[in-house]
Amino acid sequence: MTLLEALLLGLIQGLTEFLPISSSAHVQIAQELLGLSQISKPELTAFIATIQIGTEIAVVSYFFKTIIEILRAFFKDALKPWGSQHEQSRLGWLVILGSLPVVILGLSFSDFIESDVRQLWVIGVMLIVFGLLLGVADRFSKKTKSLTQLNVKSGLVFGLGQALALIPGVSRSGGSITVGLAMGFTREAAARFSFLLAIPAVLGSGIYQFAKSYQDLPQELLLGTFAATIVAFVSGYAVIAWFLKYLTKGSFLPFVIYRVLLGSLLLLALWVGAI
Repeated sequence: MTLLEALLLGLIQGLTEFLPISSSAHVQIAQELLGLSQISKPELTAFIATIQIGTEIAVVSYFFKTIIEILRAFFKDALKPWGSQHEQSRLGWLVILGSLPVVILGLSFSDFIESDVRQLWVIGVMLIVFGLLLGVADRFSKKTKSLTQLNVKSGLVFGLGQALALIPGVSRSGGSITVGLAMGFTREAAARFSFLLAIPAVLGSGIYQFAKSYQDLPQELLLGTFAATIVAFVSGYAVIAWFLKYLTKGSFLPFVIYRVLLGSLLLLALWVGAI
């Protein structure tokens, strides 16, 4: 892998991690197009796990103030009755509860997901199907609820939406935002809680994958990996800031169109044998 290829993968990781278009799909497609066959699977896994740390730091950095507020309220009020807890303490509980589905399902089906489901044709189909579902939810939902109207039920449903991202091509933010819209939350509220919900999932899976694979990172890839991680951090942080601002006025239609077109092109390329 050249330095340019490493930087490109870092940029793709940062640009797609927090948009509802599936970062895992884009990284895997990029690997195929770049023809990184000279790199072994353990080395490539170690590289991807490392650059994901960049996007993990990005989301923690962007929501750092909110995270501190949640933690302070949580440690103060967490054991009080639900109705008497501070709003931020309840939000902390909802992030914990919403994280359970992806943890349970991820650990239960990790081997199946990695070996049987991570196929390009699955990615193509999921890009299209969940792109259309996002479009339907965005078009027909009421979009009136704010984060203050989150409860235990809606927090768990958000978590189930996030867990759908275990299927390559779904998108973690796309899955959770889609179910959030379907429950009537505003675009910005659905996206903001999706990002908060992603913090323990992203950190947990990232640290776990990194701990398992970092020793497989070859010496000659260290510079490229470090540079790609920085690129992933900068681009990921910029995307979060832009995306939340965009959603105050914009819709998800551009992302729906993009997903359907990309999924269709991928399936066509597989059908004609171009990939």
